[in-house]
Amino acid sequence: MAKKRDLYEILEVAREASPEDIKKAYRRMAMKWHPDRNPGDKSAEEKFKEAAEAYEVLSDADKRARYDRLGHAGLEAGGGGPHFQSAADVFSHFSDILGGQGGIFEGLFGGGGRGGSFGAGIRAGASLKVRVDITFEESAFGVTKQMDLRRNEICAACGGTGAAAGTRPKRCAACQGRGQVYRNQGFFSVAVPCPSCHGRGQVTEKPCLSCRGAGQEQKTVRVRIPVPAGVEDGTRLRIPDEGEPSDSGGPRGDLHCYISVAEHDFFVRQGDDVIIGMPVPFAEAALGAELEVPTLDGKVKYNMPEGTQNGTAFRLRGKGIPFLRGKGRGDQFVHISVEVPRNLTKKQKTLLQDLAAAMNESNHPGWRSFFDKLK
Repeated sequence: MAKKRDLYEILEVAREASPEDIKKAYRRMAMKWHPDRNPGDKSAEEKFKEAAEAYEVLSDADKRARYDRLGHAGLEAGGGGPHFQSAADVFSHFSDILGGQGGIFEGLFGGGGRGGSFGAGIRAGASLKVRVDITFEESAFGVTKQMDLRRNEICAACGGTGAAAGTRPKRCAACQGRGQVYRNQGFFSVAVPCPSCHGRGQVTEKPCLSCRGAGQEQKTVRVRIPVPAGVEDGTRLRIPDEGEPSDSGGPRGDLHCYISVAEHDFFVRQGDDVIIGMPVPFAEAALGAELEVPTLDGKVKYNMPEGTQNGTAFRLRGKGIPFLRGKGRGDQFVHISVEVPRNLTKKQKTLLQDLAAAMNESNHPGWRSFFDKLK
């Protein structure tokens, strides 16, 4: 197995580099190894993905700290480091940096996204983004959501050609069917979409009446979104080939699903553990009792020992969130909140006064210790 390179070495920065220095370094490396600047160079594409994977870790404070402490093993222990399958995947993940309004390649390489080139005149379709709302329990155990999505589909009348029945598109004379033309930018030339055919490599003289020459029509489709067990709020899931279709014979774009987990009435997530606060009457805390504790799997019995103090936390092993990658689950912690009785009757006050009179220092070691320290 090949040894993984140091992430700082990949971006050519010092280990103490600031976040802004890391971002500038990534921009420099992305510019150097960009696929449009290195057409057909597989080695450059690998370096382009490698730089993106390094930046994905070092731009995140938590991931960077884990990497600084444990190296690549720390990333694997935390669910694995980033892995980009293609340059298009990099564009999709870092569209705000690589392309779009204000992106570093805007106007130079024709934007970013998965719409990057896959060959002469061939581009993937645009990726789509949706928010997927799920419950706390669904985030813990996983769920498959069905969502109605409005997106473009290949026109049934013309089969996506954009040409009227009985006609065919013709090769664009301006770019000779490549879909790209080259423009000089300083010392080098860069490929940009052909302005005559808008990157399609073909022109339509008689457009299809159904789609008006676009080759695509807007439709509502039902999409299946498998949400794995253990996802957190804000997790991004990528559903391949569920985005917009390509207008140049390339693959569909992807569907990026941003998970929004609803808050629970009782449970709070902390990593893979679950926290719950449980009020307990004063007498039960003092005498001990069998509690009926809610968990994600249903209620369980727990024998609370006598003399349980306010703020005590009990652990229920294996009752937390299933691990997103790998087997096992986190734990559940039950935080005890002892309720002091209110609105006492005269009889109840008398009984408590009698109880207090019968108490000695051994019944309140913390109270006595506190005053001893004051002395």
